[in-house]
Amino acid sequence: MKLPLPELPQFDYIKAESAERAIDLLQEKGAAARILMGGTDLFVRMRNGDLAPDVLVDIKNLPGMDTIVFSKKDGLTVGAAVTMNALARNPDVLNYYPLLVEATESVASYQLRNRATVGGNLCNASPAADTAPAALVLEAELTAMGSKGERTIPAMEFFKGPGVNALEAGEFLSRINYCNPPKGWKGRYLKIGRNAGGDLAIVGVAVMGYPDKDAPSDFRFRIALASVAPTPIRVHEAEEILAQNPITETVIGMAAEAAQEAATPIDDVRASARYRNAMVKELTRRGLADVWSSLKKEA
Repeated sequence: MKLPLPELPQFDYIKAESAERAIDLLQEKGAAARILMGGTDLFVRMRNGDLAPDVLVDIKNLPGMDTIVFSKKDGLTVGAAVTMNALARNPDVLNYYPLLVEATESVASYQLRNRATVGGNLCNASPAADTAPAALVLEAELTAMGSKGERTIPAMEFFKGPGVNALEAGEFLSRINYCNPPKGWKGRYLKIGRNAGGDLAIVGVAVMGYPDKDAPSDFRFRIALASVAPTPIRVHEAEEILAQNPITETVIGMAAEAAQEAATPIDDVRASARYRNAMVKELTRRGLADVWSSLKKEA
């Protein structure tokens, strides 16, 4: 077993005064530079000896990095350096994006969420990231800044592998936009960890449903999973079952089985693949049942 280092390795700290300065540093230093926002994962990895960057580039005070802006026209825009607790306490997020609040409050502990950032949780590209399934079902778009300007990356294209995201060399994540969800939508995020709170997800499931008269069932659902594949994933097969068939307990069960079939979990220190596979089906079923119950009340 690898023991933590007695102290952090030596590094230079640079507080970027502009986005251009941050980009220049990232290009100049290459892999020797790391972006610093919350640091809750970065410093642990440095202490464990997994990372030894020469330079940390602090971008959390750049304009817009710590702001939350909502409009009924454009949706919710969240700066990448917004902390988890700031997001979960924001009145507009509480009113219009309760699924995002539920996912955000599942991350680590309250104390860590005072420091951990929304952008950091997504950029880590952990298969177990709690906010990633919410980003997938809410069809978020992530804005990267680099030497060529800004570019938008759909959440579906952002996660490339364990710890690997779609940011290119010299880029950093500046903000996340969550579009206005469909009218009448409901959502849930369910998670199983090794304890009641504060642990990484063994399985995480985000479910969203909304009325849609163009669907044969009159409803559409979006389902995303965490910690059961190399990246967080959408389960389109399960979503199609729910769109094409009248929603019943049996159809919900069929969709849960489709989610189970889409999962490719592994054995690790937190759980076996077999247990994860069983919990995908159960959590998906619970999430769908909860969302369907809420939708029926307003139908």
